[in-house]
Amino acid sequence: MELKRKKIPLFVLATLLFGIKTYIVYRFMFSIELDNIMQEVILFINPFVSAFLVFALSVWFKKQTRQMKFLRYTALVGTLIIYANLVFYRSFTDFITLPQLFQTSNAADLGSSILTLIKPFDILLFVDVIIIWYLGKRRSEQMTVRYSKSGKVFALAMSLVLLAGNFFLAEMERPQLFTRAFDREYLVKNIGLFNYHIYDLATQAKAKTQRVFADGNELPEIQEYVDENMKRNKKSELFGVAKSKNVIFINAESIQSFVINNKLNGEPITPFLNRLTKDKDTFYFENFYHQTEQGKTSDSEFIVENSLYPLSRGAVFFTHAQNEFNAMPEILGKNGYYTSVLHANNRSFWNRDQMYQSLGIDHYYGEESYEVTEENSIGWGLKDKPFFEQSTKILQKLQQPFYAKLITLTNHFPFELGEEDKSIEPYNSNSNTLNNYFPTVRYMDEAIEQFFNQLKNSGLYENSILVIMGDHNGISANHNRAMSQYLGKEEITLYDHVQLQRVPLFIHIPGYGKGGVKSEVSGQIDVKPTLLNLLGIKNSDDIQFGNDLFSNNRKGFIALRDGSFISEDYIYTNSTCYDRKTGEPIAEEDNKNDNTGKEENEKEACDPIREQVEKELGYSDDLIYGDLFRFLDFDKK
Repeated sequence: MELKRKKIPLFVLATLLFGIKTYIVYRFMFSIELDNIMQEVILFINPFVSAFLVFALSVWFKKQTRQMKFLRYTALVGTLIIYANLVFYRSFTDFITLPQLFQTSNAADLGSSILTLIKPFDILLFVDVIIIWYLGKRRSEQMTVRYSKSGKVFALAMSLVLLAGNFFLAEMERPQLFTRAFDREYLVKNIGLFNYHIYDLATQAKAKTQRVFADGNELPEIQEYVDENMKRNKKSELFGVAKSKNVIFINAESIQSFVINNKLNGEPITPFLNRLTKDKDTFYFENFYHQTEQGKTSDSEFIVENSLYPLSRGAVFFTHAQNEFNAMPEILGKNGYYTSVLHANNRSFWNRDQMYQSLGIDHYYGEESYEVTEENSIGWGLKDKPFFEQSTKILQKLQQPFYAKLITLTNHFPFELGEEDKSIEPYNSNSNTLNNYFPTVRYMDEAIEQFFNQLKNSGLYENSILVIMGDHNGISANHNRAMSQYLGKEEITLYDHVQLQRVPLFIHIPGYGKGGVKSEVSGQIDVKPTLLNLLGIKNSDDIQFGNDLFSNNRKGFIALRDGSFISEDYIYTNSTCYDRKTGEPIAEEDNKNDNTGKEENEKEACDPIREQVEKELGYSDDLIYGDLFRFLDFDKK
């Protein structure tokens, strides 16, 4: 007698295949930090929980063709979501948020950047999809299921129980996971990529309703906090030192502080910027941090112009371009300045053409204002040297005094440069990104030096202050192995990762003669109050979260968007408090200490600032999501 073999239902097989694939991506393609065995267990089970929750829905379809179609297309869509996140992660070490899906207008400008992120072995991610499609077509009769109503309910109930168990373990491992979700990596490793996207969708819906229900009653609490902590009425000695001078602001693409006063193969990487650090007319801020999130360059612009934090998801330039702000260009315009941005790129990229109007910028000189040819462009567009040369001619025609922000392009991922423009050899490591980074940084350094000379020849130099600021990091955590090799470290720790968020800031005031290196902790959020004070413009009624960099009475910390912070004594990141000078975790030092009272004090060292950081980020979000500036009239004030 021949026994009839039972087949595994296709929805169960799909769950197993999809779960295994997702776990492999989590564990070996995303650089997710795992601190304990509980996190490892959660990371392993959540792909299977999420897959079973979705694939088990197929049992509710009565027709086998619909069951099979649901499984095939669900597997395909799920894989595409994983792959999109993987490609995004390779560039930004982050996960996609819903607002970024509406930033597809940027895709046409990404070009070769995306191609460098696609690997030949990525095709293996679709193997399980091919298997499911094949079995769904050829073995549909044997692998479909026909459950009674109670069986269908049981499958649904089982999937919900598994999901609840996953969430319970996640909440045990990370209390208040959903209410303090600054870090997307924590969400993904605790609840999974797909549940994270559902959470992101719910958060986005909540954010959209926040503006509708905002009525301005939120403002007094925020204003009180700002009055107590920002100390805006304290003028520094440099107040008005650059009164009525032009402001020429260079947004230096992707440059990080580790290249300043550093060498490659015995050669200085940035010889001109190195000289500026010793120039008596220049202030160089060596502990200045970028504070951008998913919006990168657009985030840096938003922070600088508003002294507000970027959003944790998406870019304000896209999500809230129609908001009202009290931005620096608008304030300068009311004080007789002509304001402009010069950037040889598509006007709609990052939605700049709309956002600049909201910021009060008088004119945007985009790609159409430049002569761009195959000879003078590479990668993202016009190379920095011809960009500065052509920009100088535009600046000469501007009404003075003016505020002009120039955004460079050459030192942009994937850091392409022709051999004729390379004056320093690439690095030799396992990362082509880091290898090619050094020649493009050197090229930008040469372009900025050339620009200084052009300004002197044009007659603009003496009556201007020049600001050079790195907009965000260029080398992500995906290149830590190569970075540790270059820096001579065994590994890049979480502490090192925060320190690598430092970007250079130079404020050059021709003829001042009293500059120097500033070592205090500072960040992009401080730029607006600093420049307004240098120009002698009072702004004591504003709502902002930065301090004048030349004031002695500052709040004492710089917050990053993920809830990390840097103070004079501590660095806090990934739930760990580090001694800023030694880089050692405070808790580890405590274990060596026999004094229990001192241990407790040191363990709680970061808590007061951490709580203030969370409050400050929340207030900034309230201002943006609620569009609260529409309830204020700064002209009357």
